[in-house]
Amino acid sequence: MNDDLDAVVAAVGPRLRELRRRRGVALTALAETTGIPISTLSRLESGQRKPGLELLLPLARAYRVPIEELIGAPAELDPRVYPQPFTRNGMTVVPLTRNPGGLQAFKHILPAGLTDGREPDLRSHEGYHWLYVLRGRLRIVLGDKDFILADGEVAEFDTHLPHWFGNADGHSVEFLSILGPQGERVHIRARYRPDNAPPH
Repeated sequence: MNDDLDAVVAAVGPRLRELRRRRGVALTALAETTGIPISTLSRLESGQRKPGLELLLPLARAYRVPIEELIGAPAELDPRVYPQPFTRNGMTVVPLTRNPGGLQAFKHILPAGLTDGREPDLRSHEGYHWLYVLRGRLRIVLGDKDFILADGEVAEFDTHLPHWFGNADGHSVEFLSILGPQGERVHIRARYRPDNAPPH
């Protein structure tokens, strides 16, 4: 039991260093954000300082990750995501990723009649949006254009363009969305093809 605890504690420092480097954050900037002295952060990352809640809580806030991600098992050992649904303007949103700094995936559920008779309230923000309709008909307003997407249809757009989503015909609709930082589009990195399949 003590060996397991020691292993978890020993892994925290390297995990913190790797997270900071992946995010491209300097120790000085992290010290300013968290209020933790640079020397303490350095000792924490090198394993010379044991991690306590007084250090891990501000770091989890700064990186916008759950504290268990800083101290728990590495993600490659348990790839499962435990979604915590929330409601926004009557729509249920289910986060499907745990990567606040990069691409984020969500499932959206618009209940029947949610936007009936409602004037579209277009919004714009930083980023790039890709979405896929799972069930129902989704109305999308992009700038001065109005579209209807049905089951299996896909759309992508720069979110600087004012946009709005709603029910197309009063029925409920479910769709997946992936939001990325500005300029970071969604790619399919590889496609499975059986060995005997001819190349396209």
